[in-house]
Amino acid sequence: MWVRHLQVSDFRSWEHADLALEPGVNVLIGQNGQGKTNLVEAIGYAAALGSHRVATDLPLIRHDQPRAIVRVAVVNDGRELTVELEITSGKANRARVNRAPVSRTRDVLGILRTVLFAPEDLALVRGDPGDRRRFLDDLLVARTPRFAGVRADYDRVLKQRNALLKTSMAARRAGSKGDRADALGTLDVWDGHLAKHGAELLAARLDLVADLGGHVTAAYAGVAPESRPAEIQYRSGIADSLPPEYGTPAARADVEVVADALLAELVARRDAELDRGVSLVGPHRDELELRLDGVGAKGYASHGESWSFALALRLGSYELLRADGNEPVLILDDVFAELDQRRRHRLAEVAAGAEQVLITAAVAEDVPTGLSGARYMVSNGEVHRD
Repeated sequence: MWVRHLQVSDFRSWEHADLALEPGVNVLIGQNGQGKTNLVEAIGYAAALGSHRVATDLPLIRHDQPRAIVRVAVVNDGRELTVELEITSGKANRARVNRAPVSRTRDVLGILRTVLFAPEDLALVRGDPGDRRRFLDDLLVARTPRFAGVRADYDRVLKQRNALLKTSMAARRAGSKGDRADALGTLDVWDGHLAKHGAELLAARLDLVADLGGHVTAAYAGVAPESRPAEIQYRSGIADSLPPEYGTPAARADVEVVADALLAELVARRDAELDRGVSLVGPHRDELELRLDGVGAKGYASHGESWSFALALRLGSYELLRADGNEPVLILDDVFAELDQRRRHRLAEVAAGAEQVLITAAVAEDVPTGLSGARYMVSNGEVHRD
């Protein structure tokens, strides 16, 4: 899989950019603020329908413009598809494939798969659990696009259930027994919905971690052989109710078993949820644990170890998707300058063997000499082949 062509209009700092890319190594060189990261961000957006830099779409639209356009031509096994995305402020985004509209924007997921490593990835190790849950869910969708719908369904149910819990809490404080009884009656229905969609998402995460774990451990050993061994483990609030082999290569998670465990925990925690007016049970409360020799990496890993773990998570993701039989595009956004010589060398080894790798750098000297290929200069609102 590789991106043959990228076009953007009113995306970030770019009024317009038109870029023909090549298989193998593509290096975009430009000083900070020239827009090179914006170009690879557009490609990542076409793959994931989200940015690695911001949580919402509004910052992606150039100032004072109503919409942004991203168009990528993707070649996969000799077949080319063009994905066009229209990102609109205050309205639903629209998508086309080969100029034909699709009914839902997320229908384009899976046409392009990317693995993007950027300085922001340090948050995967040092940030909040939400950063690591998002990492898992994004990888899950890249691997199996239908889980974008599962995640959306779960988020919708969670929002409705939280609103109901808040209503019940307010009714109790106001002494309105009728309103509280109505809310409690409806809560049973939403418990069932949350258990159903939550179980599908949770079971998929457990299986994903089981498949990913070995790749991450091997990648970490490759980039930091002198460091302690690394491992990942999924920690769920209902772990005590699940078979201990879930989340390991020993067994696939059974959705019905997970749903029953979620429903039982919802019943057990109902009083606490009603007191706090928020859902305390479900995959939105879970954590991906990163460990070095059995010790949690967050708060204990050195700066170098944190960088190595973040890199191992991305390289492990790349190897997992590659093992599935459809190699993703590897995007390395301004990271070589952040790495020491050993980590640079290991990352360059992986990149050199990729079907396509896109690299951004402030100066050519930041890119290892072994990564020869197409080079592009980015400056003053223009990008051209060097």
